[in-house]
Amino acid sequence: MKEFSKEVYLKWYEDMTMWRRFEDKCRSLYLKQKIRGFLHLYNGQEAIPAGFTHAMDLTKDSMITAYRCHIHPMAMGVDPKRIMAELCGKATGTSGGMGGSMHIFSKEHRFYGGHGIVGGQIPLGAGIAFADKYFDRKAVNICFFGDGAARQGSLHETFNMAMNWKLPVVFVVENNQYAMGTSVKRTANHEDIYKLGLGYEMPCLAVDAMDPEKVAEAAYEAIERARRGDGPTFIEARTYRYRGHSMSDAEPYRSKEEVAVHKNDDPIELIKQRILANNWATEEELEATDNKSRDFVEECIDFMENSPYPDAEKIYEYVYAQEDYPFLDKLEN
Repeated sequence: MKEFSKEVYLKWYEDMTMWRRFEDKCRSLYLKQKIRGFLHLYNGQEAIPAGFTHAMDLTKDSMITAYRCHIHPMAMGVDPKRIMAELCGKATGTSGGMGGSMHIFSKEHRFYGGHGIVGGQIPLGAGIAFADKYFDRKAVNICFFGDGAARQGSLHETFNMAMNWKLPVVFVVENNQYAMGTSVKRTANHEDIYKLGLGYEMPCLAVDAMDPEKVAEAAYEAIERARRGDGPTFIEARTYRYRGHSMSDAEPYRSKEEVAVHKNDDPIELIKQRILANNWATEEELEATDNKSRDFVEECIDFMENSPYPDAEKIYEYVYAQEDYPFLDKLEN
């Protein structure tokens, strides 16, 4: 794995500050009703995509996740301007404005969604891995899901098949402590979600996911195991989200004091302090990076604002793959 150098840390700081500002601006745009529908923010969890993409081979590995999916594709290389446009339903978005917040997608960068069905992406991630193995691509799929999705039956069916077929997939539960408003403590007779892998003799572990170094180390070992043909690993990435489950969440299930305590472990602040401790940058240089991130997010908004909405006649264009689908003419008329 690439070393944790000065350059890596400075890139992490630049990326993670931009991701945080991007999500904060999305919140503002939602309140202004420029983003509609559902909106799930990622604040506090930035160390996970930072660590995983450090360990991945971005020329061939792929990623799939749930509906909290704005930051993962950026980490994979998708243009944040196009993501912002997609969030606001503009034609220049990653899916032409047809997907929205929960369905970011990029075939070019091997980011296969954003999925709104809880746990729906778990068997899909294994399916991508099956294709990688079948075509001998030497690629690995990283399949993310939340702690609520870990209670879905499809997880167990997928774990069983993935181990039986030794699929090149790394399953990652982003345990941010709450499934919507339900604490992990209330959903099962155990709190160590990673132990679900033991029933399938799948290598499994928990990792401090507020630290991108620890995430990268666990990710690299799991990815290389999968790439060798030794099958999947299950990682419980223990993190915390600073915003509600979605914009409609009033957060009655937790106190402001609890959130404040977890903010002491802010992954961005951790990165900043390591940079300063190693004399890799000064406070002034990091402030300049912050300003650069802020200015770039404003560029994303300008790109979105100056982009058109999709033409109305495109409403049926992505419904059917077959152009002469029976009765389509009756729908149009």
